[in-house]
Amino acid sequence: MKKLVLASLVAAATASGAFAQTSTTSPTPAPKADADKNAPLPGANSFTEGQAKSRLEANGYSQIGTLAKDDNGVWKGSATHGGAQVTVSVDYRGNITRH
Repeated sequence: MKKLVLASLVAAATASGAFAQTSTTSPTPAPKADADKNAPLPGANSFTEGQAKSRLEANGYSQIGTLAKDDNGVWKGSATHGGAQVTVSVDYRGNITRH
């Protein structure tokens, strides 16, 4: 009987640990500082032009012109930032670069 109770307690303790775990899976890639310093990164870009523009606006860009996706999957175009007209890129990870 003691063995049965002990086995039940061990099983319960082991099972409860599994319930305490949370998923860390993200639908988008996690930022990698070493890779992102080489932005814009080539890759299959799932952003639409509108989403790329919204990302630029959320980061202080205005007067965003038409964006075009290049052969590397990077959205490129022009915008205004800090009063200056700049050329911008938005890669598949959402990195924004100015040229």
